[in-house]
Amino acid sequence: METRKVILYISMSVDGFLATKDNDLSWLSIVEKEGEDYGYGVFTNQVDTYLVGRKTYEIVKGLLGGDFPQAKQYECYVITRQSLENADGVQFYNGDISELIARLKVKPGGHIYCDGGAEIVQMLMKQNLIDEYIISVIPIMLGEGIRLFKGGIDKINLKAKPSTYFESGLVQLHYEKA
Repeated sequence: METRKVILYISMSVDGFLATKDNDLSWLSIVEKEGEDYGYGVFTNQVDTYLVGRKTYEIVKGLLGGDFPQAKQYECYVITRQSLENADGVQFYNGDISELIARLKVKPGGHIYCDGGAEIVQMLMKQNLIDEYIISVIPIMLGEGIRLFKGGIDKINLKAKPSTYFESGLVQLHYEKA
């Protein structure tokens, strides 16, 4: 059995932002194309656990009228500093992230999908807990906003895996821990 991996699967602008400064994500729609999912379907068939930060969770729920579809599809963990009651298929976790990852990796199942935002990415990177990075670079410069990579981490060596260029201009970069 293959060891479960933590995989960051996320989008960013060419200049490294995952959202505008007011959390607008509408710019992601510039690459929407009928029948093109950029490998998302294949990717999600390999995962059964979903990690997301509380702010990103709240933004997604706000955009979808209070719904959080990931909770219906995956074992879902929202990483937070608050003590919140689990609800609607979501487990709110405010403990040590490395303990959670260690616990998840020894359980049988698919890979672990991390969807952001910047704070959870930084938290995972500080402890070198991300095994693979799949980053869809959207062909737009936002100029300012919320950076995907906040810094404040030690160097992490990566090994390139095949990247993919799409007709829409989206380039999907793929790296794994070296």
